[in-house]
Amino acid sequence: MDDNSPLHAAPQAGMTFSTALTGEQIAAQAEAMAGRLKQARTELGRVILGQDRVIELVLTSILAGGHALLVGAPGLGKTLLVTTLGRVMGMDARRVQFTPDLMPSDILGSEILDEDESGRRSFRFVAGPVFCQLLMADEINRASPRTQSALLQAMQEREVAIAGTNHLLPRPFHVLATQNPIEQEGTYPLPEAQLDRFMMQVTLDFPDIQAERAMLLATTGTTTATASPVLGAADVLHAQGLVRALPVGEQVVDAIVRLVRSARPETTDDPVIREAVAWGPGPRAAQALMLATRARALLDGRLSPTIADVAALAHPILVHRMALSFTARAENTSLSELVDTLVGRIG
Repeated sequence: MDDNSPLHAAPQAGMTFSTALTGEQIAAQAEAMAGRLKQARTELGRVILGQDRVIELVLTSILAGGHALLVGAPGLGKTLLVTTLGRVMGMDARRVQFTPDLMPSDILGSEILDEDESGRRSFRFVAGPVFCQLLMADEINRASPRTQSALLQAMQEREVAIAGTNHLLPRPFHVLATQNPIEQEGTYPLPEAQLDRFMMQVTLDFPDIQAERAMLLATTGTTTATASPVLGAADVLHAQGLVRALPVGEQVVDAIVRLVRSARPETTDDPVIREAVAWGPGPRAAQALMLATRARALLDGRLSPTIADVAALAHPILVHRMALSFTARAENTSLSELVDTLVGRIG
C-alpha cells in the first residue's frame, strides 16, 4: 500500500489534539460528541425515510475519515442523502453529474491563460468542484475510466496535481459517490484501485411498505421536511480525532486481522475461499475496519468497539474489495454469502 494512503498516514490537521488527552478527557468529549451525533442522525432521519442502516453507515464512514460508494437503483434518495448530510454536518457540499463526455478538468479544474491590461500573459489556476468538503460524484460509473481516475489522487492524498503543481483540498474532504447497478446500459465498472479507495460500499434497497407510505405523505404535500444544521466542519474534524483516540481491545484487533486474512485466497485456510475468490481485500480493508468500528462505537455512544461492530461492518467494507473467480461466477456463488460464512467464524 502507498504510504500516502489517507488510512495509513498520520491524522489530518485538527485531529492530532486527541493524543495529548487523558482517558477521562477522551471519555468526556466522546460522550458529548455522541449526543450531537445522535441529534445529527435524527435530523437526517427526518428527511431520509426508511434508510436508517444507510444513514448509520454513511455517518460511520465520515467519522472514520473515509469515502463511501452508494449503490442502488435511481429514485432511492441517494442524491437527497448527500445534500442533506452536507447541511446537517455543516460541510461545503458540491455535486458533479458524471456523464460519458465529462472530462477530468471538469472535476479538478485547469489552468487558463490570462492577459492583463499591459498585454502580459500568465497562467491562472481555476479550481474545479472537487475543492469542497463533501463531493457528491453522482452516477460515477456513467463516466469513462479516464474521468473516474481523476478522483484517485484526491481521494487518497487529499490533493490534486495540475500542471505540475499540487493543490491541497479543504479539510475535511469526503467523496460520496452514487452508482447505478452495473447491469444498466451505459455504465463503466469502477476499477479495483478506485473501489479500494472507498471505505465502504453502501447498498440502498427499496423501502418497506411503512416507510414508503410515510414517504408519500411527507413529500407530496404543500410542505416538505428539512433538516437543521447540527455540526460544523471543525466539529467533524474533532469527531474524527476522537475516533482515532478510542481504545480497541486485542480481541477486536485479532478479529479484524483474522477476518481480512481469511477473505484472501492467498492467506485463507478455507478451501472454498481459495477456489471461489479471485482476489481479496488488502491491508487497507483492515485499516478501514479498525477505524470504522471505532466510529460506529462513537456513533452509538460507546467508548470502544466490539466484535459485533466488526461483524456489522464486514459486508460494506469487504464485498467491494473482493472478486469471484470465473468458476464461482458460473456457479452463481454469492460474495455476500461467503462473507457471512467468514463473519460467523470470528466470534
